[in-house]
Amino acid sequence: MQKTSKQFDEVIRVCRDLFSKKLTDYGASFRVLRTPSLTDQIFIKVKSLRNFQTTGISKVGESEEENFIAIVNYSIIGLIQLEKGFADDFKQDKAEILALYDRFANEAKELMMRKNHDYGEAWREMRISSITDLIYQKVLRTKQIEDNAGETLVSEGIDANYFDMLNYAVFCLIKFSEQQEKFKPQII
Repeated sequence: MQKTSKQFDEVIRVCRDLFSKKLTDYGASFRVLRTPSLTDQIFIKVKSLRNFQTTGISKVGESEEENFIAIVNYSIIGLIQLEKGFADDFKQDKAEILALYDRFANEAKELMMRKNHDYGEAWREMRISSITDLIYQKVLRTKQIEDNAGETLVSEGIDANYFDMLNYAVFCLIKFSEQQEKFKPQII
């Protein structure tokens, strides 16, 4: 699991770097989004992934990796919004936003490590398409909980689903990085 911990950190570093650059470009414009809007953004990304995985065609040109990075970042944004609520403006301190990003990424990692211990890193033997389907299922569950005004009878809440989607997307990004490491082109 030490390898997974390092891989998780590297994936989050890449995701955070993109998040930070967009935060510089756009400010914290996401602060105006309500959580159902963020859930729908993840829904769009996972639908794009499933379509590409089924057809092999992307007319927009977004890679699977780019979509999984977006799912990581939208999940963290969702967690930020659950904590802070949405705002009517987006004049937020960049350092505060990045600190929240880091906090939720760390909480996700701690959860991932606990679950990996219990499940024996079963995700390593799963297909990326199967993990994509699990993200899709979590999105649909989240949408239902949101439609139920956040009320559940026996299920975890919206935050737990955001954490799971984040971690599943990280797993896929780790799997992609491992595939790239295995591919060693030869000069003929």
